[in-house]
Amino acid sequence: MTDPTIPETPAPVAEAFAASEPTVPAAPAAAPPQPAAPKRPRTYYAATANAAPERLPLLGSETCDVCVVGAGFSGMSTALHLAEAGLKVYVVEAVSVGYGASGRNGGQVINGYSRDFETIYQRYGTDITNHMMSMNYEGGDIIRGWIEKYKIECDYRNGSFFAAFKPKQMLHLEKIKDDWEKASASFTPTLKMFGKEDMPQVVDSKAYIGGLLDRRGGQLHPLNLVLGEAAALESLGGKVFENSRVISIDQGDKPRVTTDKGTVDAKIVVVCGNAYLGNLLPELTGHIMSVSSQIVTTEVLGEEMAKKMMPADYCIEDCNFLMDYYRRTSDHRLLFGGGVLYSGVTPKGIAKRLRPHMQKIFPYLKDKKIQFAWSGNFAITRSRMPHIGRISDTVYFIQGDSGHGVTTCHLLGKLIAEAINGQITRYEAFSTMRTSFFYGGKRFRVPFTALGAFYYQLRDTLGI
Repeated sequence: MTDPTIPETPAPVAEAFAASEPTVPAAPAAAPPQPAAPKRPRTYYAATANAAPERLPLLGSETCDVCVVGAGFSGMSTALHLAEAGLKVYVVEAVSVGYGASGRNGGQVINGYSRDFETIYQRYGTDITNHMMSMNYEGGDIIRGWIEKYKIECDYRNGSFFAAFKPKQMLHLEKIKDDWEKASASFTPTLKMFGKEDMPQVVDSKAYIGGLLDRRGGQLHPLNLVLGEAAALESLGGKVFENSRVISIDQGDKPRVTTDKGTVDAKIVVVCGNAYLGNLLPELTGHIMSVSSQIVTTEVLGEEMAKKMMPADYCIEDCNFLMDYYRRTSDHRLLFGGGVLYSGVTPKGIAKRLRPHMQKIFPYLKDKKIQFAWSGNFAITRSRMPHIGRISDTVYFIQGDSGHGVTTCHLLGKLIAEAINGQITRYEAFSTMRTSFFYGGKRFRVPFTALGAFYYQLRDTLGI
């Protein structure tokens, strides 16, 4: 089966927003008592977050032009782009800004997509591939632009590195470099291949045989980024309601978002729950699967050891199917992630699970303490390409970034904002990429997908 039917091309709605008068909403229907909202998990990011206000929940009735559900990167990108265009935008969040993957991820600004351009071309043809190529760096550019424009303090540093264990991975990186450079001559000074003899410049480890540097990638404190974006939205007149779990969305001509304590009537709703969407919209959840990734952060190692480990201060991810990724923090720790679980559950003993991976790269860290360990979920699609579109004339969605959420979610939010304002060409490049349901339905999709992942992990192990 394929995506929910995508309606005909949306008409520009900004003019309608400016001209129409808000309707007087009916009182919300009584809802059963909701469980207490979960607290933000104990992570390195939460412990080092910038000060942020406690935002009130949605109480009573509100009206706006666009209501966004979810205050992660997808939601905040959509909201902030629309607010910059002059629309009245409210964001409704179940817990707190950046509670999900946007506030827990590895903090790596990685360009590209979860599938290479050759795969995209084989699946979707020339036109879509050309659009994908032209937008390859745009998510990162949006992030850097907002950091500068809104003075967001999030420890941004340039440079991301793809590290290879074996010759086959090096060949794949060379192909990526060639494809990216064919897409635009401006990519040429951005990318650089490293051989084994060059690796001491990047990482103090004998594990790798080389890799690819992307100078337009980077690293940052993701929770501070999304908190800064929320503050930027509010500076433009937008509102963010926290602890406001959505219990229903009316998808009619006058959509209404209902929580247990209030409602928002809008002209357009954009759903950005992703892996934390739950069963709010069953027509969407069959297209994604929640996957958990684990991260640990060491005790403070000191500037000398941190620079010894990673002299160039690039963030690094390896080329295995079930990859590990890591970087230095600004206070001289190692932040190390991996351990993907297709069940989407938080495993016991996260530090014990990841320490062998960390010590494979840095054996001399075996006696260093793990001070923070946490898990977070992100959503994948069967195609591993993002899933965006509309489920009615008035309800858009973004989901399934498939592990490239930091950059891709910022790009997709911009494309949804463009579509709402009648600029549909780039939006359609993504929305026309059909995403099938997972094999096995709700009950068996996890074991089927995990079996496939085991196959590729075995290939990594055997060097195939």
